[in-house]
Amino acid sequence: MRLKFLWPGRTRSPELRGLQALYETRIGALAACEVIETREARGLEERHAGRIKDLEARGLEKHLEGACVICLDDRGKEMTSDELAAFLRRKSMEAGKPMVFVVGGFLGLADRVLERADMRLALSRLTLSHELARVVLLEQVYRALTVIGGRHYAK
Repeated sequence: MRLKFLWPGRTRSPELRGLQALYETRIGALAACEVIETREARGLEERHAGRIKDLEARGLEKHLEGACVICLDDRGKEMTSDELAAFLRRKSMEAGKPMVFVVGGFLGLADRVLERADMRLALSRLTLSHELARVVLLEQVYRALTVIGGRHYAK
């Protein structure tokens, strides 16, 4: 199973960066894993949301070709951890495509990136910061991989 995690910009919070690194390492012990931080739009005010999303989309799109694309979207499908594990198991058996999880910046993802998604995934009905969503996603993928591998993971 090849997993990629893709988002614009670097996680700024040192605490969240530490958790991100922890789960990257744990995932890497169970599956091929790569985190790709593309260029984030800087220097624009939030009122230029369309332009910000467009600039960030350009960097993200370069990494989507030939992959099963899973975009985080607050209107996406909600799953239990076991359902996510079953989804990952199923997708890993399909044509050897890497699975790319895409997390948007602080304004979310451009529509054209969302339209390329094979699935839109909602981590929660709650609003999470994009940096916290990265950590929650990594933790849930790690949890799913432990389920797939028959390993114990505390609930």
